[in-house]
Amino acid sequence: MSYVLLLLATLAWSFVGVLVKTASTMVDSSIISFCRFFFGVVCLIAYLWYRDGKLQLRFGMKWIWLGAFGKAANYVFENIALKIGYSYGNILVQPVQTVVLLFAAGWLFKERVTARGWIAALFCVAGVIVVGWNGTPLDKLAEGSGLTTLLFTLAGIGAAIHVLSQRMLLKSMDNGNMNLSVFLVSTLIVSVPVPIQSHGFTGPVTAGAWGALVLLGVITGLSFFWFAEAIKRVPFMVVAIVGNSTVLFAILWSYLFFHDPITVYIIGGTFIFVAGFLILNLPARKKEKQDSADEPVHELT
Repeated sequence: MSYVLLLLATLAWSFVGVLVKTASTMVDSSIISFCRFFFGVVCLIAYLWYRDGKLQLRFGMKWIWLGAFGKAANYVFENIALKIGYSYGNILVQPVQTVVLLFAAGWLFKERVTARGWIAALFCVAGVIVVGWNGTPLDKLAEGSGLTTLLFTLAGIGAAIHVLSQRMLLKSMDNGNMNLSVFLVSTLIVSVPVPIQSHGFTGPVTAGAWGALVLLGVITGLSFFWFAEAIKRVPFMVVAIVGNSTVLFAILWSYLFFHDPITVYIIGGTFIFVAGFLILNLPARKKEKQDSADEPVHELT
């Protein structure tokens, strides 16, 4: 069952780009951001009430608010970039998040970042640059892929802030109520500009687009539970490989569902930063296994 949960989480994250692109045929990015949190909160409330019979919300902690702003920025920038770019574009969020977390480990938490960590960071940065460039002439880069790469970079920074908040909050809160508290605040944050910025329904109302919005919420609310349960029992090497295969699935779905052009630069850049993930996550020597097990296999949602 643990392997099934791991696969469910991985597949769920890989479909985010396709689902956002589908939802964007009906509503704008502001509504998508709101729905990702709103339906996620609904799923979390239902799950936690079923599991515990109560909710334990906390809003007086600074890391709740920092995590909420980080996750809100993650979704807002990611959704804008996905709407104007290709549905596989959010594969850039994970390597950016990884690099930011490595810097945070050394700067904020004064942890020793090994040579292997810095090598992994270089691979991640190189992969992002190759994917973002995608063979585009430099004079046209700012007009196309350069803009979406910037947006996904900002989304990755936001995602890293959220992961940092989780690290701090898990010392005093359980996973479920922590995420519910953060996502409730995030819902309020992204709802503020909706009456001013949003154009509401921008395309035909379809069952597919509504389904995409609901599924995005389910992924936000429940995928981390599946992943958390899986990593308790699945060997870490399997978690590292399967968890980081999300980006490869995302590219596959974008080609199958939207026929997005997959160039040699996209494939090459992806393999470069996936190599960085594996260098970071897979233990090189037996004595490093415990340290490596403490490093997160970062989520994309």
